[in-house]
Amino acid sequence: MSQDICVMVPTIREYECMRSYFQNARDHDFDLSRLHVVLITEDFCDTDEMQAMLDEEGVDGEVFDGSRREEWFDEHDVAEYSHIIPAASHAETSFGLLYMWAGDYDYGFFIDDDTLPHDEDFFGTHMENLAYEGAIESVSSDEQWVNVLYQNADEHDLYPRGYPYAAMHESVDTERTEVDNIVASQGLWTNVPDLDAVRILMDGDLQGQAQTRTTAEDFTGDFVAAEGQYLTVCSMNLAFEREVIPAFYQLPMDENEWDVGRFDDIWSGVFLKRACDILGKQIYNGAPLCEHNKAPRSTFDDLNNEVPGLELNEHLWEIVDDVGGDVSPEDDDPYAAIFAAMADELEGGDWSEYNNGAFFNYVGEFMNDWLDCLDEIETAA
Repeated sequence: MSQDICVMVPTIREYECMRSYFQNARDHDFDLSRLHVVLITEDFCDTDEMQAMLDEEGVDGEVFDGSRREEWFDEHDVAEYSHIIPAASHAETSFGLLYMWAGDYDYGFFIDDDTLPHDEDFFGTHMENLAYEGAIESVSSDEQWVNVLYQNADEHDLYPRGYPYAAMHESVDTERTEVDNIVASQGLWTNVPDLDAVRILMDGDLQGQAQTRTTAEDFTGDFVAAEGQYLTVCSMNLAFEREVIPAFYQLPMDENEWDVGRFDDIWSGVFLKRACDILGKQIYNGAPLCEHNKAPRSTFDDLNNEVPGLELNEHLWEIVDDVGGDVSPEDDDPYAAIFAAMADELEGGDWSEYNNGAFFNYVGEFMNDWLDCLDEIETAA
């Protein structure tokens, strides 16, 4: 089989975790020759050691620190767009999307370096999810948001990072539905739950980890969020089809005058879910699980990064919820058209009623730059 999967891993510490994912593939007879691995790192990291790890594992791939990313932009004649990838930010995963767009890959994987696979077939299960057609549980709530941890929420009372505070204490409804066009597969996580700093503090933990932990027993089955419902999309353990890239930009965080951070994948998930609803596509959630081993760090550091964007996070989904509905699935590039509509809405709006509302204008500008960069890459291909 041809090399059709691009695996993107932002890492500055635990890149050796990828050995466990490669071994998982071998254990389940998943063809590693299908993978091309892109390690996205920083100039202060030992890129030679990272490349040596890939070579030792016999897995094709490349390592990109900041300098090599700049070289890549130059080589592809898109240096004017290098600003869309923030330095020293988890949102650098967007570089992986550009790399994938410029290459001949049908599927993308995001894997965080503080995770490990469970015993189930990690790559194979994600690929089965993307190909799935049939019955599945559909979840909705009276708040128009689905808590991806809803299945045992009565016991652990957890809400994931990015879930709006105004949407808590929702009434949940489930039903069986038929799906036939999955474009993203979000695997969930055991051990350290992916919470925001406020919720971690409420859980009594000052090391950024939360004391309440999740286990495999907290997840009772796979599901989709119903049409018109939003959900948090975490890039820790995620697979997706190439077609979504125009609407899946991991938003510019950390390097901005408002100091907004930590919402790159969350907001990209909001945009993607809006596009999916318009186009009749679905995001699959559940298996394969990964073990999240978040390193201890100050909860207050995360809090400082999140607070500037907390109010904006409460309202972003409301802003885009009525945008892009006139785009047809028959358009040449419907994901780009929907994303452009959302970008224009944010860039041109007056958001002064919100704390740091001008960040929405900034994000909208970067979203349009993202689409322009993709166009330049595609035209040159």
